[in-house]
Amino acid sequence: MALDHGYKHIPVLVQEVVHFLRPRTQGIYVDATLGEGGHAEAVLRVSAPSGRLIGIDRDAEVLAVARRRLASFEARVDLVHGEAASLRSILDTLGVPLVDGILLDLGLSSYQLEIAERGFSFAREGPLDMRMNRMTEQTAARLINSLGEPELVDLIQRYGEERWARRIARAIVRARRRASLQTTRELAAIITQVIPPSARPPRIHPATRTFQALRIAVNQELSTLEECLSGAVACLSPGARLCVIAYHSLEDRIVKRTFQALTALQEHRLSQVQLLTRKPMRCSLAERQANPRARSAKLRVLERLL
Repeated sequence: MALDHGYKHIPVLVQEVVHFLRPRTQGIYVDATLGEGGHAEAVLRVSAPSGRLIGIDRDAEVLAVARRRLASFEARVDLVHGEAASLRSILDTLGVPLVDGILLDLGLSSYQLEIAERGFSFAREGPLDMRMNRMTEQTAARLINSLGEPELVDLIQRYGEERWARRIARAIVRARRRASLQTTRELAAIITQVIPPSARPPRIHPATRTFQALRIAVNQELSTLEECLSGAVACLSPGARLCVIAYHSLEDRIVKRTFQALTALQEHRLSQVQLLTRKPMRCSLAERQANPRARSAKLRVLERLL
């Protein structure tokens, strides 16, 4: 069961998502990474009185939070504990052949960051977990304590784009010889100690990139993203749109390249899609000031033509 918390998740780029999805009554829309339901709530309000929303999330606890948030729309909502990559099979189970819009918000939810026991944040003392789906076995602690130094270097460099990966990996291996690493702040302290103060990135914690790398590896976030994007396009009805919000360069690069590949034949009139955002949409200054987590968000949008 999800824990109660004293805050409400603030979704990013809500107005832009609603603008591109164009929710209408009797339409069917999918939030394939539902989170706490902020975008879904906006879509349901605009598509009243009979627009339908299918919400999917692999985190059962976050799904329970969204269920409470969307309780007033219950008759128009189907919530599914599952993977975005399984969208086609989920729609088949619900008897829905095609939909009128899909959203993929690739970021973490506030719940995941704020609940210490989930282990996503170095700002709170918690176990090195980082699983979005707690039914899976792989955790950040298992990776940190089992991978060899070369494998740790590769993981931190590849998924964190961290220039100090070798130093960090060496320090982790040295520390775990004394005792296995188990907590977020323990790992964050090790990372902070080995990055020179003059080389620490502005505005972000020195452990940010390493924590990102571990989270991506634990949840296999990038390995299925391209497949997930192509699968989502196949679920769109003609004129429907796919909106994707990415938060770091690795995700956004995959989204950009996949969208470019899907639209490559457009000039020969063979493509089934068109790109609506030549450059990604970014949050306004006002939104970034009100919600610091929005500063890195990038929205790209694709429309199915045929």
